[in-house]
Amino acid sequence: MGDRYLDRLNDAQRAAVTHGVAQGTTTGAPPLLVIAGAGSGKTSTLAHRVAHLIVNGADPRRILLMTFSRRASAEMARRVGRICAQVLGNRAGPMADALAWTGTFHGIGARIIRAHAEQIGLDPAFSIHDREDSADLMNLTRHELGFSKTESRFPTKNTCLAIYSRAINAEQPLGDVLLKHYPWCAGWQEQLKTLFGAYVAAKQAQNVLDYDDLLLVWAQMMGDPVLAAQIGDTWDHVLVDEYQDTNRLQATILLGMKPDGTGMTVVGDDAQSIYAFRSATVRNILDFPSAFPIPATVLTLDRNYRSTQPILAAANAVIEQASERFAKTLWTDRESEALPRLVCVKDDADQARYIVQRVLEEREQGTALKQQAVLFRASHHSGSLEVELIRRNIPFVKFGGLKFLDSAHVKDVLAMLRFAENPRDRVAGFRVMQLLPGVGPTSARRMLDAMQATPDPLATLAHATPPARAGAGWTGFVAMTQGLRTRTAGWPSEIGLIRHWYEPHLERLHEGAATRLADLRQLEQIAGGYPSRERFLTDLTLDPPDATSDQAGVPRLDEDYLILSTIHSAKGQEWRGVFVLNTVDGCIPSDLGTGETEEIDEERRLLYVAMTRARDFLDLIVPQRFHIHGQHGLGDRHVYAARTRFIGQDMLPLFETRAWPLVPPEDATRQEAARQVRIDMAARLRAMWK
Repeated sequence: MGDRYLDRLNDAQRAAVTHGVAQGTTTGAPPLLVIAGAGSGKTSTLAHRVAHLIVNGADPRRILLMTFSRRASAEMARRVGRICAQVLGNRAGPMADALAWTGTFHGIGARIIRAHAEQIGLDPAFSIHDREDSADLMNLTRHELGFSKTESRFPTKNTCLAIYSRAINAEQPLGDVLLKHYPWCAGWQEQLKTLFGAYVAAKQAQNVLDYDDLLLVWAQMMGDPVLAAQIGDTWDHVLVDEYQDTNRLQATILLGMKPDGTGMTVVGDDAQSIYAFRSATVRNILDFPSAFPIPATVLTLDRNYRSTQPILAAANAVIEQASERFAKTLWTDRESEALPRLVCVKDDADQARYIVQRVLEEREQGTALKQQAVLFRASHHSGSLEVELIRRNIPFVKFGGLKFLDSAHVKDVLAMLRFAENPRDRVAGFRVMQLLPGVGPTSARRMLDAMQATPDPLATLAHATPPARAGAGWTGFVAMTQGLRTRTAGWPSEIGLIRHWYEPHLERLHEGAATRLADLRQLEQIAGGYPSRERFLTDLTLDPPDATSDQAGVPRLDEDYLILSTIHSAKGQEWRGVFVLNTVDGCIPSDLGTGETEEIDEERRLLYVAMTRARDFLDLIVPQRFHIHGQHGLGDRHVYAARTRFIGQDMLPLFETRAWPLVPPEDATRQEAARQVRIDMAARLRAMWK
């Protein structure tokens, strides 16, 4: 069918898809940067480019496609498969199946490190710690060094891990990280250096890598010319989605694999770079064109298929003020007479009442609750609204519910599996031993110390004297570990064995055992989709699915519910209607992000991302005062607010401005008379005081 499969693309998308590809020739393509505006068909464009490479002779086994979630990778692979099937017919099957190098940076990194582990002095059976396990190990190390007993309060385990992670991912010295991001911890710099050195040593002793190591080790491998060439030559084409969300370490990896840029395609939008708190830097995408000996080609997708033109006009006006950006103006053929609204309300309470009224009005006109979203800069900004929604019996979901790896019962089962896979994983062993009645931290630590001192830890466990108060449960625990060690049940039946062993402990340790047990059965179903225990543990740690327990916050009895979400969590989503809370200085931009120009620009991009989530209607709410939680010893208080600086006076014609509640003319007359009385009384009092 020739290239008719490209007919569905617009001219800009087609140029991006066909860049550097000639009939039967795909190698040697110069580097390409695709600036993909919000709602511009980025995913379709990237999928078509991969398919176009395959159709024109590229070996799918030599294509690396990296996204920021496993779900996105799976969707991209499905799209590529459908396009290839349309063009190639029966030949598409094996080609689509061969597209094996798709995944997240961390997932691909784990595969590469495991494949080359012996070359770099690692045991290929290493475990991967998630953030909570890493924080626990950091805390154990912190305690062993005596830092938890200092007279002055030492940073908590989570703060220590955050400092460590930022220094690694941003490739910055510890002193610079402390000075800029954690100034209250600057006095502990030498102790933190000691802690981080001991933390790294503990990981090495336990044959463990943490989340950051998956990038750090990969980047260090790219520093070795032989390894870098060997790994880089694995692929002819490297394609990266959401490049604006990468950190310095990820850019180092990419440039190390393809130093001349040949075969490199990155897609992203500098205007949607909002994850600096995760060490992402907009500089990666801004500097990409000049990163190679031959400058990268820059193509822009500016046709928007999501929002109406009035919404885009307002969003364009906001982002045009950025100090540095790739110039683009989003446009669409979706005309509308409805302008986005700037709604002035008195306070938090009126903001909540206004949104509830508008949501219900839209619902009566046929817009489901799930097609409407309320977005906010910080999670606590929605407190008053949540109270009002509960009072009015309106179901809602607040994005950011528990993940599988955040729920205690799932972490218990996975810890058992990790302990069997790597018995030197001290965090996993410490957790599972304390599931047993009568086993506390001291006896668990003593048993782990004995195991670590021998070449075969599980054999030591099998013959060790049980803790004095462990009782009959110890025998079942040891039998379970030995069964997992010998793999007699086979995969994935091992998950079922652990669940049966764990059920009595579940009922003893946790409320809502029936609901939690449903999560564990779902875990078994998920495990069935993985070829091995090692692959299951790796993938589930790097990209966990949502939990189904009631703690996740999803209504069980309502098929429709309103969406509440932070702006960060909303990126990549869209709804028919969007309400943005607290569009005022102090919230957007945050009063914590109003220092350097780069911080202000990121706050501006946050508002832009929020506005471009809306398809048909957009309301920005401007309370005249709002409640803030205690800061710098000032306590909780109400502060008076001004409209966000990102919407200047000259931009107001792009909005419909209104006050709420609307005041009837006769009420307005009475209010004005009362206001004049107050002014006169104040004047009399001032005269008396004189």
